[in-house]
Amino acid sequence: MAVSELYTKYARVWIPDPEEVWKSAELLKDYKQGDKVIQLRLEEGKELEYCLDPKTKELPPLRNPDILVGENDLTALSYLHEPAVLHNLKVRFIDSKLIYTYCGIVLVAINPYEQLPIYGEDIINAYSGQNMGDMDPHIFAVAEEAYKQMARDERNQSIIVSGESGAGKTVSAKYAMRYFATVSGSASEANVEEKVLASNPIMESIGNAKTTRNDNSSRFGKYIEIGFDKRYRIIGANMRTYLLEKSRVVFQAEEERNYHIFYQLCASAALPEFKTLRLGNANYFHYTKQGGSPVIDGIDDAKEMVHTRQACTLLGINDSYQMGIFRILAGILHLGNVGFTSRDADSCTIPHKHEPLTIFCDLMGVEYQEMCHWLCHRKLATAAETYIKPISKLQAINARDALCKHIYAKLFNWIVDHVNKALHSAIKQHSFIGVLDIYGFETFEINSFEQFCINYANEKLQQQFNMHVFKLEQEEYMKEQIPWTLIDFYDNQPCINLIEAKLGILDLLDEECKMPKGSDDSWAQKLYNTHLKKCALFEKPRMSNKAFIIQHFADKVEYQCEGFLEKNKDTVYEEQIKVLKSSKFKMLSELFQDEEKALSPTSATPSGRTLLSRTAVKPAKAKPGQASKEHKKTVGHQFRNSLHLLMETLNATTPHYVRCIKPNDFKFPFTFDEKRAVQQLRACGVLETIRISAAGFPSRWTYQEFFSRYRVLMKQKDVLSDRKQTCKNLLEKLILNKDKYQFGKTKIFFRAGQVAYLEKIRADKLRVACIRIQKTIRGWLMRKKYLRMRKAAIAIQRYVRGYQARCYAKFLRRTRAAIIIQKFQRMYVVRKRYHLMRAATIVLQSLLRGYIARNKYQRMLREHKAIIIQKHVRGWLARVCYHRSLKAIVYLQCCYRRMMAKRELKKLKIEARSVERYKKLNIGMENKIMQLQRKVDEQNKDYKSLLEKLTNLETTYNTETEKLRNDVERLRMSEEEAKNATNRVNTLQEEITKLRKELHQTQSEKKTIEEWADKYKQETEQLVSELKEQNTLLKKEKEELNRRIHDQAKEMTETMEKKLVEETKQLELDLNDERLRYQNLLNEFSRLEERYEDLKDEVNLMVSIPKPGHKRTDSTHSSNESEYTFSSEITETEDLPLRMEQEPSEKKAPLDMSLFLKLQKRVTELEQEKQSLQDELDRKEEQALRTKTREEEEERPPMRGAELEYESLKRQELESENKKLKNELNELQKALLEKSSPEVTAPGAPAYRVLLDQLTSVSEELEVRKEEVLILRSQLVSQKEAIQPKNTMTDSTILLEDVQKMKDKGEIAQAYIGLKETNRLLESQLQSQKKSHDNELEALRGEIQSLKEENNRQQQLLAQNLQLPPEARIEASLQHEITRLTNENLFYEELYADDPMKYQSYRISLYKRMIDLMEQLEKQDKTVRKLKKQLKVFAKKIGELEVGQMENISPGQIIDEPIRPVNIPRKEKDFQGMLEYKKDDEPKLVKNLILDLKPRGVAVNLIPGLPAYILFMCVRHADYLNDDQKVRSLLTSTINGIKKVLKKRGDDFETVSFWLSNTCRFLHCLKQYSGEEGFMKHNTPRQNEHCLTNFDLAEYRQVLSDLAIQIYQQLVRVLENILQPMIVSGMLEHETIQGVSGVKPPGLRKRTSSIADEGTYTLDSIIRQLNTFHYVMCQHGMDPELIKQVVKQTFYITGAVTLNNLLLRKDMCSWSKGMQIRYNVSQLEEWLRDKNLMNSGAKETLEPLIQAAQLLQVKKKTDEDAEAICSMCNALTTAQIVKVLNLYTPVNEFEERVSISFIRTIQMRLRDRKDSPQLLMDAKHIFPVTFPFNPSSLALETIQIPASLGLAFISRV
Repeated sequence: MAVSELYTKYARVWIPDPEEVWKSAELLKDYKQGDKVIQLRLEEGKELEYCLDPKTKELPPLRNPDILVGENDLTALSYLHEPAVLHNLKVRFIDSKLIYTYCGIVLVAINPYEQLPIYGEDIINAYSGQNMGDMDPHIFAVAEEAYKQMARDERNQSIIVSGESGAGKTVSAKYAMRYFATVSGSASEANVEEKVLASNPIMESIGNAKTTRNDNSSRFGKYIEIGFDKRYRIIGANMRTYLLEKSRVVFQAEEERNYHIFYQLCASAALPEFKTLRLGNANYFHYTKQGGSPVIDGIDDAKEMVHTRQACTLLGINDSYQMGIFRILAGILHLGNVGFTSRDADSCTIPHKHEPLTIFCDLMGVEYQEMCHWLCHRKLATAAETYIKPISKLQAINARDALCKHIYAKLFNWIVDHVNKALHSAIKQHSFIGVLDIYGFETFEINSFEQFCINYANEKLQQQFNMHVFKLEQEEYMKEQIPWTLIDFYDNQPCINLIEAKLGILDLLDEECKMPKGSDDSWAQKLYNTHLKKCALFEKPRMSNKAFIIQHFADKVEYQCEGFLEKNKDTVYEEQIKVLKSSKFKMLSELFQDEEKALSPTSATPSGRTLLSRTAVKPAKAKPGQASKEHKKTVGHQFRNSLHLLMETLNATTPHYVRCIKPNDFKFPFTFDEKRAVQQLRACGVLETIRISAAGFPSRWTYQEFFSRYRVLMKQKDVLSDRKQTCKNLLEKLILNKDKYQFGKTKIFFRAGQVAYLEKIRADKLRVACIRIQKTIRGWLMRKKYLRMRKAAIAIQRYVRGYQARCYAKFLRRTRAAIIIQKFQRMYVVRKRYHLMRAATIVLQSLLRGYIARNKYQRMLREHKAIIIQKHVRGWLARVCYHRSLKAIVYLQCCYRRMMAKRELKKLKIEARSVERYKKLNIGMENKIMQLQRKVDEQNKDYKSLLEKLTNLETTYNTETEKLRNDVERLRMSEEEAKNATNRVNTLQEEITKLRKELHQTQSEKKTIEEWADKYKQETEQLVSELKEQNTLLKKEKEELNRRIHDQAKEMTETMEKKLVEETKQLELDLNDERLRYQNLLNEFSRLEERYEDLKDEVNLMVSIPKPGHKRTDSTHSSNESEYTFSSEITETEDLPLRMEQEPSEKKAPLDMSLFLKLQKRVTELEQEKQSLQDELDRKEEQALRTKTREEEEERPPMRGAELEYESLKRQELESENKKLKNELNELQKALLEKSSPEVTAPGAPAYRVLLDQLTSVSEELEVRKEEVLILRSQLVSQKEAIQPKNTMTDSTILLEDVQKMKDKGEIAQAYIGLKETNRLLESQLQSQKKSHDNELEALRGEIQSLKEENNRQQQLLAQNLQLPPEARIEASLQHEITRLTNENLFYEELYADDPMKYQSYRISLYKRMIDLMEQLEKQDKTVRKLKKQLKVFAKKIGELEVGQMENISPGQIIDEPIRPVNIPRKEKDFQGMLEYKKDDEPKLVKNLILDLKPRGVAVNLIPGLPAYILFMCVRHADYLNDDQKVRSLLTSTINGIKKVLKKRGDDFETVSFWLSNTCRFLHCLKQYSGEEGFMKHNTPRQNEHCLTNFDLAEYRQVLSDLAIQIYQQLVRVLENILQPMIVSGMLEHETIQGVSGVKPPGLRKRTSSIADEGTYTLDSIIRQLNTFHYVMCQHGMDPELIKQVVKQTFYITGAVTLNNLLLRKDMCSWSKGMQIRYNVSQLEEWLRDKNLMNSGAKETLEPLIQAAQLLQVKKKTDEDAEAICSMCNALTTAQIVKVLNLYTPVNEFEERVSISFIRTIQMRLRDRKDSPQLLMDAKHIFPVTFPFNPSSLALETIQIPASLGLAFISRV
């Protein structure tokens, strides 16, 4: 598209203006090709005609869209020209209060003449590590870019700071050096960075002065090289100075001052050490009073003197040298006061004993007479002789001033030389960053030699700048593979040649200085003759023969030739110098000793110094006799040489440019003078940069950025998966001229104006869409308004109609009341008449009604019969008619349907040829069948309903007839009753008359009573009313008093509560501050401790000499070692044989020892199992014996004896078992003591065999015992069944014996008779006994069955118990025993419920049995204890033998011996939760448990905090032994071990989290088991038994708490380092809600080489990382409260970093970005809710960020908006609110900028708010951490130590 096509109606342009330089105007009509005049309207409303230049026909420059105004980079503007640059800078400076702006590779800095809070350490930290284009423009961004490129490219860097005097060059250079000093730090403890910064106040005091343009103007140029080592830390610095303005020492213009140091001396004259200098007020000295302005507002020269002296001390200039400097400076002041008196025209004298000269000579240590003589005379040397000649007064004054200037220059060089020595480093310099603070282009009304040199230097720098810009443009085009077209740019080489080439201005000036009678006039004539009309850049003024004009790159400058020669020669009389050289003052003589060696009087470059890090420049060796020539080098020649050296240095580095602009000449803060700004922009090369950029393709977009910005111009079908092709297709449609853009590899390049055209199309598209949205919304709003009005009208109508209805209802009520009154009156009259008539008519009615009723009955009867006849006849007739019509209709239908069916058949025959048709027909037939079936069903239903109706009608008919019959009978009865009633009426009338009389009497009595009652009622009511009034008064008084008391109490409570709340808040704040202070001290202490350890390690490394051939290698661990597995005892012991085979030979003996201990445990467990089985057998026997009653026990007395015998047998068996165990132990002792050979404990040895034999015998014994149990149970059952037959057999044998004794017949007969009788009795008894026996047998069978079931159940339980671990086995057996006993007790309670005596005897026998069992159990316990003690003694002896035996075993022997697998791990039941280790094993314990432990495997597979529990159990054992040395050593080793681990792997989050968790758990264990009541209340009784008994470890608890704080702070630092790269990208830059944020045109800074192609982070990345952190902390068992504190700190860092970047990035302050931030914050809050961490305080830390996002989104126009913002943003400071409002940038044209008046309104409203003036949040702030006591419910005795930890040397106690 042609540029002229953009000049349409309403387009805005810039037109020149003499006052404002450029004015904005708007086109009133479209521009057409060939128009000579353009119709414009200015912003103030004035219309004018703008005439185009008839030659060039150049159109006025177009104005950029408002959306692009205020950009960070001027190259991002669509139209690149002077008015656009000027307007952008003005908007940023005035409206947004932003002083820095990028212009391509240049940083433009405008002096605000006001202190801004943008240079603090927090800002430095915010810019550190950031890419240059990511943050708002700043001097720190340039410094960071230089530092980063130095480190990345390993190339030296330069920062070139230039500008006018007063533009802020020195401040910018100072801040750049401060940035390097802060970010890099120093490589040694010498604080080099502080020395580098300390050089600034010294150089400012001796080289800066007040001018009309600047209160602190640098009157010299300096180049400071800051040196860095290989780790890019500052190691030193070096300074080079250029062209000191010496003339200022002796002369100052009006409103200017001399150098600051002179005024600082005068202000400090009262100090005791300065008494000898005999100084006074600055107005006393000639050299300090000429300007008439000795004081600078806001500057205290005395304080500045203190700072200067402190800086000198820091740089190694001691007090004696400082006093020497001050003596020389004071001498210069006194010399300036020396006066001369003229003798005649050619001579002069100094008054006798002139005080100023006397003081000068005393201070300088020279002879008064000599100095006085040579001030008034000079020596002339000719070829033949030398003679002394007096000089005139003017010449003497000039000579005095020249001497003062020379002394000051020498002193300046000496100070610079000493500063360089102080900044010099012995460490080899790897690279450097140079900061050039040099004067900018200058032009005044009178320009002399100084301005000529300054402008010459700027010509050289501008040439270098142009070449660099041109080179960057070329590199960019070549990188993107765009056709390269040569860009025409201004080359100032001809101007440089005019100045420095052969026969140039400087060459002719040096030649003229060598002439004996050379003068300024003759030099001017030579210039005219040589260059006039030969060089286009050289001109001669019309009205002068002593001046010349040079066309510089910035402007034409006219130089006055007067003084050029004198300043170039810089002549000083040699005799005066000799007098000073002969001084007794050593320092003064030092200044002039190396005069012949100095390169220049203004150069501080020492001889032999390496100027460049890559190419060393060696000075030429001084030849004999060349000293005088070197001394006579002119100032111009020296300046040219130093400038060439500077350019060589700059060309060998990568330059970075800072152009300082002075906004106005009056030093008004934030005031912009367009004229002055344009002059400087033209002079400093900014516009040249713009011109070079505009000549090519100034606007550059990446394909993704272009797609995101102009997606609205595409249709859905135009969007392809290839973004590049999509952008190409769109551009080909929109811009037809392909020369206006180019496609690079990664970017699209546009010529000037094309982006504006695209923006116009985009804005038009958005405007149409916006209008449509507005139309819809306005319609919706109007509809809402209409509905609201309609609703309101309906409501009004409702209320009006309601009122009317109420009035009408009232009228109706009154009318109704009147009618009722009338009704009752009329009723009374009518009722009298009615009663009379009623009595007469009743008789007539009764007769008449009877007659009528009888007639009616007869008529109804006839009608009913007639209706029945009619019903049947009509029904028959209707049915006949219906059937006839139905037949006719059916016949007609059949005919018609037959006809239609025939037609349809024909059609169907034609169509029905396909299978589908049959299918359709079938479907239709099926449907028809279904329909017919449904019709049949419906007809059946109708038929049934009709039948039901018919039956109902019949029943109703029957009921009605019955009713009628009943009515007839009831009428008959009523006739009889009426007759009786007439008789009664007569009697009642008589009674009524009597009652009326009585009623009349009672009414009269009632009236009298009512009158008396009314009187009494009135009196009582009056009395009650009086009492009520008194009561109400009293109540009111009471309520008033109560209210006052309540209010007073409420006020008192509120005041007390407020005071209490305030005091508690204050105490909490004080506590947090104290915690924070203490934790910061801990942090500092740990840092110093680490530093001390590092230094100690360095010293050890330096002292220790490594042995030859020995190299230390890092211990490497396989992945299998790091992945620990948590296994039970059984799996641990199953793997034991394999591990034993794999272990190296050195570990054979300890494994055998552990095998012995396990065997020992197995023996004790077998004993306990045997005892439990025996007890169970006893219980079963008891249960079988209890089934018999007491009578049966009396009948069978031998059973009790059998029981006692059985019990005695059991005791004997137990005693024999104990004896057997003792014998086995004795055998084991003998086997171990008999042989002391190494094979004793080895597999196959006697001791080993004895143990295995015991094991097999015990297992066999266990099996035997099990079989015995089963046999005994079966015997018990058989004994029960055999009891009854034995009794019957004994009776029969007795009878047979008696029969044999009877021999007599009589006796036999008698016996026979008696036998019969007895037989009868016996039969009866037998039958009864048989019945009872059968009953008992059934009961016994049931009992046997129950016993069998119980036995089976017990066997199952026993089998289950044997599979359980020991503790669970004990608990299960106890539980089963309790249930069994309870069931048994219930059974016997039911059995003996009727006989309490039997139940009591049963309980007594049970108690006796229990006592016997308890005694037996105690005996067994005693024997078991004895055996255990013997085993322990035996184990110790075996351990002692192992040490000596292992030394004699060869590795080969051990490896060859077979190892028998043993699976016998059991845990002791009386484990006390203590771990025992030897003192020598402590380092191994710390190494295995702390140093070599990898947290990942431990955390995954073991219980959380296992190392802490193990350490505490070791401490418990040491406490149990009362070994304070062991406790102290273990705790110290533990703390040191944790510190070593964290030092070694302190950047690993899992490691730090793991040890923070374990340290806290160790601390909680020390508290929980300390024995203090406050910590014991949460323990179980078993845990309280485990408390420490001998030592109070409160001091170690404090040490552990401090260690936990240090670990927490380290954890926070690790968190911060991990999250830091994610936060800005995820929270600010990434579009979480796609399409909301608009992409603005990027500038050149987005394309700098400093931007690395790293993967961008998203919000999901942050949330994933938070999930990782939370998962790891939970996995490590960290306390929930501590997790909350970590999450709170993490969210604070996230919010602070995000807000800080938001405050430093203008491109992020928009409405859409506020929406993105709020969405991101809501996602973080959702994460908190998911993790149940909403009460952690983390959300509150995000409040400043939330409020900043809300501030970006709220309205910002009216006062109400300002009030809402002030009340809403209570978490933001005033500076932050104002900064956000200043930075607010619309992304689309429809958004509006924040007006300056609104920002000032906000500032006025917030002026009373007391908050921090700091702009950024402290992202490094760490909240004070607390460790709330969190006791563990885990029992120490249940903790198991896995073998993977390698702690086999620890034994459980």
